[in-house]
Amino acid sequence: MTEHITTPFGAESTAAQVVAGIDLTGKRAVVTGGASGIGVETARALASAGAEVTLAVRDTGAGRRVADEIGRDVRVARLDLADQASVAAFVADWDGPLHILVNNAGVMAAPETRTPEGWELQFATNHLGHFALTKGLHRFLAPEGARVVSVSSSAHLMSPVVFEDIHYTERPYDPWTAYGQSKTANVLFAVEATKRWAADGITVNALMPGGIDTNLQRHVDDGQLRAMRERAAADGYRLKTPEQGAATSVLLATSPLLEGVGGRYFEDCGEALPSRGETLIRGVAAYALDPEAATRLWEVTEETLAR
Repeated sequence: MTEHITTPFGAESTAAQVVAGIDLTGKRAVVTGGASGIGVETARALASAGAEVTLAVRDTGAGRRVADEIGRDVRVARLDLADQASVAAFVADWDGPLHILVNNAGVMAAPETRTPEGWELQFATNHLGHFALTKGLHRFLAPEGARVVSVSSSAHLMSPVVFEDIHYTERPYDPWTAYGQSKTANVLFAVEATKRWAADGITVNALMPGGIDTNLQRHVDDGQLRAMRERAAADGYRLKTPEQGAATSVLLATSPLLEGVGGRYFEDCGEALPSRGETLIRGVAAYALDPEAATRLWEVTEETLAR
């Protein structure tokens, strides 16, 4: 591990500021969940720098409205990450190089829901879907020495991946620990994918975008949201705009400062420091960067998807 990475950008930087002066002409990017929230602003910033951007979304109508609003070379394709057939169809339809993949889509604090396979929905969407998508697109990413961005959350501090009962078949379901372990999985994926794909020049990093008012909170009631914001404010943490929330994703996807850097977790446009357990807002848990857990998760995921 090299030195701790800092950049000239910070918590209040916007995606547009981060990408200013970077030329992505001739580059192709995919942004999952690109029809709402920080996905829109991530796509907008990449397109503004000249990239051809594909919005991978469940609601293609919403995706087309965003594409029209951005008004550049933005395309729309259907992708439901909770449906492995949809993921396979997206991969089968992809053709040509892929330089940037931003695994941005997600579901947060959902009531207990299971896919037809019996998988817990948040883990199935946030981790299994993105794992299958990224691995399926590997052959298009590898020739480009591409960058993959895994949008995690400070909620990873709520739970490691509980390998003994990932899908809550034995323990009582809790929407927040389920979300937390799926976000830990996003970080572990970055660790292991970087290790496995380093020879291909592919780097994968994870990030916490910050607290932003978006559709991601649709399963959280007003009282919970208010309490979360009060705790964050007590820790000196301020809500971000979607433009600020997209900044770290865009930094990891485009900045020359991150050339060759992978397997790390960022927040506020810099590498996160280790969590000291004093807050659930900042820092990265040691278990989220644990190389043994990362390898185990990769193997468990492959076994799960092969069934």
